[in-house]
Amino acid sequence: MNAVLIALLLLPLLGAAATLAPRAFGADPEVRGRRALRFGTAVTGLVLLLAVALAAGFDHGDPGRMQAVTDVRWIPALDVRLHLGVDGVSLPLLVLTALLTFLCALYSTRRLPDGPGTPSPLAFTGLLLLLEVGMLGTFAVLDLLLFFLAFEVVLIPMYFLIARWGGEGRGPAANRFILYTLLGSAVMLLGLLLLGSEAGTFDMIALAARHGDGLSRTTQVTAALAIGLGLAVKAPMWPLHSWLPDAHTAAPTAGSVLLAGVLLKMGTYGFVRVVLPATPDGAAALAPYLGALAAVGIVYGSLVCLALARPGAGGDLKRLIAYSSVGHMGFVLLGIATLTPTGVNGALFANIGHGLITGLLFFLVGAVKDRYGTADLDRLAGTGTATGAALYGRAPRLGGLLAFAAVASLGLPGLAGFWGELLAMFGSFHPAAGLSRPAYLVFMALAGLGTLLTAAYLLTVVRRVCMGDPAQAPRTDAVPATAPLADVRGYEAAAWSPLAALTVVAGLWPAVLLGLSAPAVKSLLGGG
Repeated sequence: MNAVLIALLLLPLLGAAATLAPRAFGADPEVRGRRALRFGTAVTGLVLLLAVALAAGFDHGDPGRMQAVTDVRWIPALDVRLHLGVDGVSLPLLVLTALLTFLCALYSTRRLPDGPGTPSPLAFTGLLLLLEVGMLGTFAVLDLLLFFLAFEVVLIPMYFLIARWGGEGRGPAANRFILYTLLGSAVMLLGLLLLGSEAGTFDMIALAARHGDGLSRTTQVTAALAIGLGLAVKAPMWPLHSWLPDAHTAAPTAGSVLLAGVLLKMGTYGFVRVVLPATPDGAAALAPYLGALAAVGIVYGSLVCLALARPGAGGDLKRLIAYSSVGHMGFVLLGIATLTPTGVNGALFANIGHGLITGLLFFLVGAVKDRYGTADLDRLAGTGTATGAALYGRAPRLGGLLAFAAVASLGLPGLAGFWGELLAMFGSFHPAAGLSRPAYLVFMALAGLGTLLTAAYLLTVVRRVCMGDPAQAPRTDAVPATAPLADVRGYEAAAWSPLAALTVVAGLWPAVLLGLSAPAVKSLLGGG
């Protein structure tokens, strides 16, 4: 098992290194690009198979125990160890990361942006594989400094994916992304160093086992605040979210899928893996503020989306989904802020559900933009007498999938978006001892309001994009209103079907995820 986990990290790293070899993929640029994209799909496919093998070999009878452990000395002077392992918290995130990266690589073999000034597909493949190394490493390492290293590795490849393969406004969006996240990471590093130096170890398992013993309350609060700020930027928590909409709007489809599906989860995972178990007093002191900001973020994100969805607002679909992530990740942060097993399990479930659903949404919106030449709602659906873009009538399978992803995102029972939000609000109904129940009841009420607003804007999007009379649909630059519109293509079905299927499986069989996370969460919260 430990060899599988090591191979899971080494394979994409070696693949990224192979893209640097001169003429390894041929001398002709066009041939080299095609081979590089196929190579990236093969490597990420092998990584996905290793992740599935890791999940199959995992001892599901004891998911609270760290498994597939590797623990060797790396930098003795700093007592930094190459410490790897997985438990019921990290395993689903590892599999989700491997799946989304493979689907993005597969999709990009046919839909990679090109044109004057766009770098080669070889560079895209190398950056995608390096990004996968950082994402997988974040969920697999068990040393604070290695966690920080993996957390930072993802920034450079994502920056270049946005800056070089993105759309309009990609330069400023990429700059804002890197500046916000680097600033947050600098603050987080100070907190990690404080925690490790005061505790005498950077080992995350040892810190979790001690559960704050030997650390003063001042140290715990200071460390939790510094680490939490860095994690909150990545999550993203309101009001530290302003880098996200521009980054999503400008990013290529693969970048948007991985940004929403994995990178945002790195922040919330850090709260569960580091802050809650290692600094329990600090977490308890900051939890009400985290809960309040999460509740505000839920309502704020929903209101912005509602404003973007209305006729005449000129709302961009990618920007709307980006703001919806602020609201959905607010549920994750609210669940964590309850400091209860119910809330934290709900947060972890919502992480996976959001990754599946929002990844699918960004794929679908990318396809709509490819076909119509725009993601602007007013240009797609019109603002006057137009009845909508009529996607049901012009491309019924694409329209049906978009409607499915929308209702999954609004939390329809039986789909993956439901359980995480329900458990986060239920955790707010009975927060941990020492937290103000009246305050958390207010947070729960705001979250409930957010679910209603979410339904309002997503159903508005479905009405404006999917419904309508094809004969009255507005024209766009790319497709006249009466022209035939391509429905779901083969490579698109291959990339999207796993996400749609898993959204249903997770919604109908939530125990498959909750059974993994519950024992591990109990241990991290000091309950066993």
